[in-house]
Amino acid sequence: MPLDLRALPAPLDPALVERLRTVDFPTLGHYLEEGFCAPALQRVAGTGKLVGRAVTVRTTATDSTVLHHAAGLVEPGDVVVVDTGGDRRHAPLGEVVVNALAARGAAGAVVDGLCTDVDALRAVGLPVYALGRTSLTTKLHGIADGSLCAPITCGGVPVHPGDLVLGDANGLIIAPAGRLAEVLDEAIEDDAEEPALIAELHRGKPLGTLTGATETLRTLGALN
Repeated sequence: MPLDLRALPAPLDPALVERLRTVDFPTLGHYLEEGFCAPALQRVAGTGKLVGRAVTVRTTATDSTVLHHAAGLVEPGDVVVVDTGGDRRHAPLGEVVVNALAARGAAGAVVDGLCTDVDALRAVGLPVYALGRTSLTTKLHGIADGSLCAPITCGGVPVHPGDLVLGDANGLIIAPAGRLAEVLDEAIEDDAEEPALIAELHRGKPLGTLTGATETLRTLGALN
């Protein structure tokens, strides 16, 4: 495929970003099926919650020229999401690229592949998600292939520039802002109700009674 370099996506709604920081991301899993990246894509550096705008990059197996270019363009709060085209041998993300992103105020980085310099990445503190680590790195070959701010795939999830990237110790969710906004109110309400539910459990109430699951089984004829 030829080079496909596009402009950065439109800014996210700051109010939506701040509200997403307040929700427990697994609660979103009660309402969504799409957007959840493969469980193998885990945080290797950084802590806390990651919320940011997806800036998409596609590299070739051995060439990270487009990624180096993108690292100089990202804006505060951006999350660079890298599609390696399925390569699982070379690391396009390492100490220099992650420091370049941190210097620009990026919120984090995600690679659907490998990273390197893990100790240095942890010292930087920027949240970085990867499938694994290696000492074999990409090079600057200048191959006329790759993309910036074009649709990609990461962790089995289709990613468009401007999508929201949500990450914590459980993994990653990448989805359009509008889709997350649709379920956010219910998820926040669930989080607010959860402490009372847990308190009832410790007072001896059965979980199935509290959630209605037991009554549902009775309605289905599975219980007397």
